[in-house]
Amino acid sequence: MKLNLDKQESDFLNKTINHWEDNHLVDADTAKTLRESYEVKGFDWMRLAKYSFWIALICGAIAVGSLIIDVRVLNWIKKLYYTPDIVISVASGIISALCFYLGKRSEKKHPERIFSNEAIIFTGVLFMASCIAFLGKAADQHSGHFSLLFLLSVFVYGILAWRMDSRLIWLFALVSLGSWFGTETGYQTHWHDYFLGMNYPLRFVLFGLVLVTGCHILKKQKWFGRFWELTCVVGMLYLFMSLWLLSIFGNYGNIDRWWHIRQISLFYWGIISGAVAACFMFYGLKTKDVIAREFGITFLLIFIYTKYFEYFWDNTNKTLFFAILGLSFWLIGRKAERIWNLRV
Repeated sequence: MKLNLDKQESDFLNKTINHWEDNHLVDADTAKTLRESYEVKGFDWMRLAKYSFWIALICGAIAVGSLIIDVRVLNWIKKLYYTPDIVISVASGIISALCFYLGKRSEKKHPERIFSNEAIIFTGVLFMASCIAFLGKAADQHSGHFSLLFLLSVFVYGILAWRMDSRLIWLFALVSLGSWFGTETGYQTHWHDYFLGMNYPLRFVLFGLVLVTGCHILKKQKWFGRFWELTCVVGMLYLFMSLWLLSIFGNYGNIDRWWHIRQISLFYWGIISGAVAACFMFYGLKTKDVIAREFGITFLLIFIYTKYFEYFWDNTNKTLFFAILGLSFWLIGRKAERIWNLRV
């Protein structure tokens, strides 16, 4: 049975086999046998399956929303308004547990149904969020300390992810961790603009650094192996998205104050952000860390072009502005093309 590949994968294998044959690493007969061992698939059914399940979930949400608009349903919901929060929490928890059970059983029986299994687990995650939210509402003492619900979500999702070996649930644990950090620092300052002199972007720069550092410390731990790459990517997103916002808004916690300052006065935040991206880029190139390299290169370009738009959009002729912009991308494309050709 031949291996079914998409066109990009097939082209890569063809180039690899040609390279081996040209350098006499394999003989002509072996090269021919290798080429005949795979074929190009006519349609990417895996991608269609992935998008179909996501669209199905979106349509399901829209259907629920449309149902809620119905007058008869609204009247029914009004009757449910007085349902105790703890009852809704328990019901949501039971549905969530059922979804997790069905999803895990389906993974064992039908491991090829990747996206349908994830859709079931994703539904369980949503009901678990509902369970925790209504549990918090039931136990609410009007303190406003709802960040504790996010902290509870971190432990619940973390344990579930570990027990079920699910990276999807682990992703929600990481999102909950970030939500807890943001809301907890806000609560501790009574929702003022600064926490220890830091606005939200600067706080999450430190949060991202801690997450990435912790990720590398735990890299060699066996239990963390399955979640390492995802944790590193999410940590990088927290870090670099926060650096990007910091390069635009600086350490201003109030949009009204930021609106009245000149953007050029925040140039040093742009330099710091660019320097961090460059450090990650060089570290990734030196150690062959693909994640660090790709994030470093991508966000270094984002930082540079963000500053280009900030500083030159209002003061440059638009013809010259876009000519310089187009030339810069052409030069980047040429350089990338040369690097690609050296690797092929």
